[in-house]
Amino acid sequence: MEAYSPTMQFALGATMIGYVGLMFAIAWVAQRRVKNQTDYLVAGRRLNLSLAWMTLMATWFGAGTMLVVADDVRTEGLRAAALDPLGAGFCLLLAGWLIAGKMWRAQILTVPDLFAQRFGKRSEFVCSCIMIPSYFGWIATQLVALGTMLELIFGMPLAIAILIIAVVTTAYTLMGGMWSVTLTDAVQVILLLAGLVILTISVVWQLGDGNPSIGAHRLFADAPEGHWDLIPTETSAVFLAWTGLLVVGALGNLPGQDLMQRIFAAKSAKVARNACLIAGGVYLTFGAIPIVLAAGAGSLFPDDIEKGVLPALAHAFLSPVMCAVFVVVLLSAVMSTIDSAILAPAGILSKNLLGPRLSVDPLTLNRWCVIAVACCSLIAAYSGKTAYELLEEAYAITLVGLFVPMMFALYTKPKRELPAVASMIVGIGIWSFHFVAGWESFLSGIDAIGNWELPVSLVATFTGLITYLFFDSNWLRRR
Repeated sequence: MEAYSPTMQFALGATMIGYVGLMFAIAWVAQRRVKNQTDYLVAGRRLNLSLAWMTLMATWFGAGTMLVVADDVRTEGLRAAALDPLGAGFCLLLAGWLIAGKMWRAQILTVPDLFAQRFGKRSEFVCSCIMIPSYFGWIATQLVALGTMLELIFGMPLAIAILIIAVVTTAYTLMGGMWSVTLTDAVQVILLLAGLVILTISVVWQLGDGNPSIGAHRLFADAPEGHWDLIPTETSAVFLAWTGLLVVGALGNLPGQDLMQRIFAAKSAKVARNACLIAGGVYLTFGAIPIVLAAGAGSLFPDDIEKGVLPALAHAFLSPVMCAVFVVVLLSAVMSTIDSAILAPAGILSKNLLGPRLSVDPLTLNRWCVIAVACCSLIAAYSGKTAYELLEEAYAITLVGLFVPMMFALYTKPKRELPAVASMIVGIGIWSFHFVAGWESFLSGIDAIGNWELPVSLVATFTGLITYLFFDSNWLRRR
């Protein structure tokens, strides 16, 4: 791929600055609606269906699908889409079917509030301690991916690019909280969907020399053998690893505060449920576009790009003006995810951990917590891990630690706090041990017992379930 010319770089830079200015203008207007903590964290519970599903869509449709997974699909094929968008899209659908209505009717502000209601204060504390760090990796994923794109286009050092993105997104999140995030998300998701459609039409049109059907056929036919296989079946180990990623994506973020925050912000349980279902359907539909384009791009760019397959496609197949617009679309997609991901753990930190222990104005404390979360995420972004590793870790933490007790809280009437606390500690403990040891599958580092090739996240979640049932058993309760 040819380098971006100085004229193109100037046009892109000017367009990006104008776009960021628009986001700040929206955030400035949004902050007038913020009167208390409920306004700041869940937009006063006043989101209609359109705003609710668009902010859900924009929150998740970011660097994971557009940049990180797309690059992996270009080299590995469709199998790399198990975590995102396949798993993430199913997660939104499951949220609508299983938990949205129940969570909205609880009339709470955070997921740890549910644990406090159903189990007790100790479970609220443990839940908060698990959930807050889980977002650092997800935010870092977005920062690294978008920073890499700016490095590719403008040649700026990656560390500087990451810092600029973090400062900009944190600044307008500070201004209006959930209202800022929601209103800017509505603009960003419209740009995103339009940009994907335009890029797809342009690619298939030019590949087919004006005949879209020929272009689409070439896109599919020229890909390497096996590139279009969604489910790998070479060995049982490969299939189990793929299944583990799919489960992590589909169930891992069900307890996520970013998802629940939008459910809480809906104006009714019906709106919350339908918003999840619409967002899930749109996510899977439009999430297929960058993945298919990236899979076909393996033949178009076999050797000459290392990162940024979608920017490369835009540069090759769009006019300079449309290329500039599409790059801004990518920018908006990632920024919409970053601001939402920063606000979610900040709300937990202020509401569930620091708020009960500090005599500080809740709104002021929320804003300080936004800054704290952004700083911790910057440290994670500078840790040197790849964006895909950070993304997988972010989903896995909430799955192994919180999924089991949250489902029991919603579908049973818990009588004791100990089962929830024990389940969280055991699940996160098993996962953390393997993470620190660097073992990719369950007990893979112990040669004496052989490699069982079981995904750690699935084993840790199942063990958490057994732990909950054991401590909740009638036999143990009598003692």
